Amino acid sequence: MQCDIDGVIIKELTRHTDSRGWLIELFRHDELPSEYHPAMSYVSMTRPGVVRGPHEHKEQADCFCFIGPSTFCLYLWDNRLHSLTYGKKCQLKVGERFKAIVVIPAGIVHAYKNIGSVDGIVFNAPNRLYRGWQRQHAADEIRHEDDPASPFKIDD
Repeated sequence: MQCDIDGVIIKELTRHTDSRGWLIELFRHDELPSEYHPAMSYVSMTRPGVVRGPHEHKEQADCFCFIGPSTFCLYLWDNRLHSLTYGKKCQLKVGERFKAIVVIPAGIVHAYKNIGSVDGIVFNAPNRLYRGWQRQHAADEIRHEDDPASPFKIDD
């Protein structure tokens, strides 16, 4: 699976299974460029049919890990004026069947929708602290989901 937006990293994840259960390595410092090393992490659950986003960050890169148990449609739009791929859109199906991490650099608008029939889990390890040290700053996000004139639309 690939995306034609400059700087987006997609890495298929391997599930190692044995009699005890399974294990998936989400990221390793020796496989992720240092500018994307995590500053924090969180897990979210998204119900079937629900969309999160679209929004973008000015400085933060996200490192989303989609491992199931549902499938998500991930939408990406390059909104970086000086990017070689400015204006490009990419859509990926990730999660249950294609377990992957997707690194989304700052300036790329992103959203995802749970297109499966069960609650889905997403792990994120962004390279910046949400709202800065001890949450003392404004959130680094530009929200497009509440703007009816937004060019960043989710295909239903």
